[in-house]
Amino acid sequence: MWVPDQEHWRPLPGEGVLGIGDLPRAVAGIGLRPGDPVFVSPEFRVDSKLLDFVRSREFRRLERESRRNYATDIRLLLNFLSSRGARWWEASEQDLADFRDWRCRSPLNPRRVGGAKWNREAAAFTLLFKWAKVVPLPVDVGRREDRAADAVSTRVSWLTPRTWGLWTNIGLRGQLRDGRIAPGWYSRTEMRNTAFVQLLLSSGLRRQEGGALLTLELPTRQLQYGRYCHGQVADALTRSKRGRTFYATSDSVGQVESYVRSERAWAVARAQVSGRYERLPLRMVTQVTSGREPVVHWIDRDGISGRQRLAGLGWRERRWLFLEGPQGPEPAWLWLTEQGLPMLPDRWEAVFRCANLRCEQVLLSSGERRLGRDFRLAEVRGKAPFATPHAARHSFALYMLIVLNQLMEARFGLTAADRRDFALLFGDPWFLVMTLLGHADVETTRRHYLSPVSHLRLESILAAVDDGPVGPAENLDGVFARLARETAGIQDVEVLLDAIPVAGS
Repeated sequence: MWVPDQEHWRPLPGEGVLGIGDLPRAVAGIGLRPGDPVFVSPEFRVDSKLLDFVRSREFRRLERESRRNYATDIRLLLNFLSSRGARWWEASEQDLADFRDWRCRSPLNPRRVGGAKWNREAAAFTLLFKWAKVVPLPVDVGRREDRAADAVSTRVSWLTPRTWGLWTNIGLRGQLRDGRIAPGWYSRTEMRNTAFVQLLLSSGLRRQEGGALLTLELPTRQLQYGRYCHGQVADALTRSKRGRTFYATSDSVGQVESYVRSERAWAVARAQVSGRYERLPLRMVTQVTSGREPVVHWIDRDGISGRQRLAGLGWRERRWLFLEGPQGPEPAWLWLTEQGLPMLPDRWEAVFRCANLRCEQVLLSSGERRLGRDFRLAEVRGKAPFATPHAARHSFALYMLIVLNQLMEARFGLTAADRRDFALLFGDPWFLVMTLLGHADVETTRRHYLSPVSHLRLESILAAVDDGPVGPAENLDGVFARLARETAGIQDVEVLLDAIPVAGS
């Protein structure tokens, strides 16, 4: 079971629950926090040892999402050990070997997992057994034999720029094959959805980083020539908890500003008229200091004042920040639902899922649609682009690598010696892309985000580029199409483009 957030507790009976009058206060009184797991045995008893583990320093230091993932993994192991009558703190190496065989290899298991998933589970088990001081350790993710050799992420995907244009036009704008708007198409959140996708595509922000932006964090300062704006990602929103500068095209920022002035303003006005904000535990922002470390000051509904560094506000705190608008309080959160409430980061998955389904409905035949996506042949899957929020980040990385390589070689005409000197001063394109993504290690960038081109030499990437001075975006479609033909994992709609217009992307 999970401890709910304060606002998600259901109404409790007057006589209390299980003899406890105020259950939320009692739960908080023993040190449990919102999002914490509570492990219940098959006999419907709370496991006190696991309760201590949940409240331990080792478990507390994990991010909330990681705590949820680890708890879910541990539950599977607990069920397995319980089924064979073993107590978890007495688990042996043989128990874990049998569990791993079932999870990863047994043909009797219809839901076997891959190496990357097993490594995460092994990390969760290692944390638990080390905390419980189980000797010998039944599993240790630090041991080579306990790690999977086939730990390759299967969620990495890339879409070329024109494929993103096709996906956006059909999936988010309701177009048909011929570019016409489908009869009856109407989306009250079209501007919000397209602006969000373009922002992620042009900046490389993660879903949570881009999805939890506040209106006061929207980039406004333009770089030289005005093509890009730059902003700051808050420490608390990044995985590494280290903030970084991000860059977004002025066009994408302009789309976001248009959304703020139209769809968003309309949603806020409706929420204000209906009194929807009056029922929320909002915090009215009274001041945001300037300087390198802005601090947000607020007053809550009980009149209690608080403050926190802007960079230190996580997304759960940000959703209750409100600003005084012309017609009353309005959320500081940038992306809002139709009801004028904060659009939580994980809700974007549903937007992408609906767009993917619409692309399949428009681009696939009825016979092709009857086959589940996992059963379709590669040539059928390639007819309908499939995107996720993180695919925008992968695609941004691939695009920037190609553009930076093209700039360094074609525009600047660098020789091999010049290129070495330039890399010593500013870093090579791999390093620059690593910096833009906020990775600590360039190998992460190479192995996970840019593996389709990591084996290609620069000459191979630029083979399609004409000789002579060229602009930074010239002939990029040809380079991407060639990469898609020669490597796996890149979605490009070259075959479809003759029949499907891709305009307004």
